[in-house]
Amino acid sequence: MKCTLILPAAGKSSRMRGADKLLEPVGGQPCLRAMALRGLKAGMAVLVTLPGADHPRAAALAEVPVRRLPVRNADKGLSESLRTGIAALGPDVEAAMILPPDMPGIQAQDLQALYDAARDNPEALIVQASGQDGTPGHPVLFRRALFSEFATLGGDRGARDIVGAHARSRLLVPLSGGHAGLDLDTPEDWAAWRAGQAAP
Repeated sequence: MKCTLILPAAGKSSRMRGADKLLEPVGGQPCLRAMALRGLKAGMAVLVTLPGADHPRAAALAEVPVRRLPVRNADKGLSESLRTGIAALGPDVEAAMILPPDMPGIQAQDLQALYDAARDNPEALIVQASGQDGTPGHPVLFRRALFSEFATLGGDRGARDIVGAHARSRLLVPLSGGHAGLDLDTPEDWAAWRAGQAAP
């Protein structure tokens, strides 16, 4: 199964009060770069949507073999990134896995677990990561049969309407460590996460 990982990275990072969450250091490199490398390690092609080709986030991906895709109307919200990313996929791509790149808890093995579950359960149109308690999270894999529905998305809701419309064809895959629900949007979020990383 040919699957592309989409990292929607064209947002404004507005809750960081002047900083850029996707350039925060993770393992000694910018978060966006770290997440792209994890996608590659999991064996997938990686597509990154960006505010522009000359944005610092693009520079953070230097020499990383990913596809960089500027989003013309990125200020219209997350849906614009998703529509642009899905529309850019070739006809041979059978599935797209979407991962907000501000989730540094997600590791390559988590991405591989989701991919493996999708491969082993071809009847599932959506394969979504969850917490151990079943709370849905990210990443989320969508089969090609649903790609056309992304063209109707709008605003900053992401793909939740597509997920809701196909809930009966969704498979949840529990991830350990709270990875599926940990996104870092504010300086306080990042500080708390780093404190947890440093704890024995």
